[in-house]
Amino acid sequence: MLRGFEIVSAKRDQGLKLPQRQTKSAAGYDLAASEDFVLPSIWRGNFLKTLWVLHHQPDQVTEEDLLNGDKLIKPFLVPTGIKCYMQPNEFVLLANRSSAPLKRRLILPNGVGIVDADYYNNPSNEGELFVQLINYGLRDYTIKKGERIGQAIFLPYLTADNEETPQADRTGGFGSTKK
Repeated sequence: MLRGFEIVSAKRDQGLKLPQRQTKSAAGYDLAASEDFVLPSIWRGNFLKTLWVLHHQPDQVTEEDLLNGDKLIKPFLVPTGIKCYMQPNEFVLLANRSSAPLKRRLILPNGVGIVDADYYNNPSNEGELFVQLINYGLRDYTIKKGERIGQAIFLPYLTADNEETPQADRTGGFGSTKK
């Protein structure tokens, strides 16, 4: 088996479907939410008040104001219940669906996500894919189980000449390769 998708063991009996391409020329496999998930609007709470104070009275912004503002605009990890396997010289690019910002006001805050081959079956979360989203709409948005929320594209990658090959093994799940 070269590359593909599987359902994570904890969600095998939940009626999830493996990602599929929707047309014969589509590059991306559509990822769907594995459960209902409410994405709050970033405009809730005192976020606007904090922005106003930052602009007009920056010396009056407290550390607590900044922490609360950051909590309101943080991205959320929407679970898919899916994991992917691939060759060691490949990765999966997670991308937004083109209709998500236009129709639902949902964006990937980092533009794209990268899933390395060694993320598959990691001990932390079995390699479950999560789509990182922000809702910039004025209302909270409820993603329904089975709703398509992103796409996954398998790609090869190249390495630099004379690279000192890393010897470390992955020890965790999402965001675990930080130094």
